[in-house]
Amino acid sequence: MAAPAPKQEELQPHAVRDQLPAVSYCLTSPPPWPEAILLGFQHYLVMLGTTVIIPTALVPQMGGGNEEKARVIQTLLFVAGINTLIQSFLGTRLPAVIGGSYTFVAPTISIILASRYSGIADPHEKFLRIMRGTQGALIVASTLQIIMGFSGLWRIVVRLLSPLSAAPLIALVGFGLYELGFPSVAKCIEIGLPQILLLVALSQYIPHLLPLVGTAFERFAVIMSVVLVWLYAFFLTVGGAYKNAAPKTQFHCRTDQSGLVAGAPWISVPYPFQWGAPTFDAGEAFAMMAASFVALVESTGAFIAVSRYASATPCPPSVMSRGIGWQGVGILLGGLFGTANGSSVSVENAGLLGLTRVGSRRVVQISAGFMIFFSILGKFGAVFASIPGPIIAAIYCLLFAYVGMAGVGFLQFCNLNSFRTKFILGFSLFMGLSVPQYFNEYTSFAGFGPVHTHARWFNDMINVVFSSKAFVGGAVAYFLDNTLHRRDGTVRKDRGHHFWDRFRSFKTDPRSEEFYSLPFNLNKFFPSF
Repeated sequence: MAAPAPKQEELQPHAVRDQLPAVSYCLTSPPPWPEAILLGFQHYLVMLGTTVIIPTALVPQMGGGNEEKARVIQTLLFVAGINTLIQSFLGTRLPAVIGGSYTFVAPTISIILASRYSGIADPHEKFLRIMRGTQGALIVASTLQIIMGFSGLWRIVVRLLSPLSAAPLIALVGFGLYELGFPSVAKCIEIGLPQILLLVALSQYIPHLLPLVGTAFERFAVIMSVVLVWLYAFFLTVGGAYKNAAPKTQFHCRTDQSGLVAGAPWISVPYPFQWGAPTFDAGEAFAMMAASFVALVESTGAFIAVSRYASATPCPPSVMSRGIGWQGVGILLGGLFGTANGSSVSVENAGLLGLTRVGSRRVVQISAGFMIFFSILGKFGAVFASIPGPIIAAIYCLLFAYVGMAGVGFLQFCNLNSFRTKFILGFSLFMGLSVPQYFNEYTSFAGFGPVHTHARWFNDMINVVFSSKAFVGGAVAYFLDNTLHRRDGTVRKDRGHHFWDRFRSFKTDPRSEEFYSLPFNLNKFFPSF
């Protein structure tokens, strides 16, 4: 017997949505206070990963010990809290956490390896001298984003962005961080794999099996799974499971190996120039400016993903430019306080918005309060910061995937039956993965990048730019989309440009006022266009 013919409505494709549906709390609708506080703490837990990993990798190379590492983590956390509050009140006003960035690690390592520091015998003195060098480079690099953001130059660039060119950029902002996922989970598979399985079960399966209490599991799956697996890792540690293990295994698996609790002070308030007066080197500043430009592009993609998961309309170019300007101020603060790292949008926290389906601005502002609070109360903050790395990496496997899919989701506005669309999308994604892979493999094998001239600062500039998957893929898509058959009448619809027309100016869509206007009537003095 033949199957019944499908109804006409069943044959219709899914409707295109300017705002993501099925979000529990959007940008302007805060959850009840108890729930908001718990969700804010969850955001704080998630952003701790990058905040701990970067100083843990850099500080020992700078000559610092556990005490210096704990202070740098405190400072990075403190500055992240301030920057997140600034961004949520005065920047894009999106629920974006502004934290440390892996993009700035390469130029920082270049400063560490500079010949002028190699003759310093005292490790603490070497640490201070290198820290002051990174401060000077960050202060200079911050001017790039400040000028491009507040002058409106970046607004011009963003106006030429279409859903087709945005999709590879955002997708690679998330998927491009795959090296921080399962490869790090596998460093201690007995705690990393249970974390992945438990997080998937709590966030995806249990809400459907237990509808009455499923919402709680969906929203707080990260906290629940981290507590359970952290406790499991603690019992493995005290039970002697790693007593005879290799030092590397002990470092990744044990819960008492970070040295942060012992090194952190009980109470300490970070302050500007706490390491001394910054020093400046032109070459290092240029290399850091290249990293700042890459972070600017990556943050643009992350901001668009955040706006999607907050169920807001696409961010107007003038608001995006304003946010980039304030992010530049954040990098300046990092240079003044001495974080040894720049600032950008936290990709993992952007993914957490999708996992919890809560895009409330208030939640992220509360998380900024936790960052500042625990950065001052050093010992308490160090307890949470000592979560084993494989647990954090397991969380990344889900959160980075959500950000990547935010980019893929913008293809709903494009004509996927167009060969032009297929070429731009496929070529940009492939090159975004392939070019950085070549640069990274070359560096791993040779000890330096493919560009290896006598000018170290020039080498760093080129190698940093082409090592970013999001930057390479986004730049290729942006160039091709704005040059290839652009005058063809059908191309405008194929690339989805017409869907974003009403969001290219702040005043052409009434919802922009609801989501992005400044508080305290500040729009009168700082209008958006």
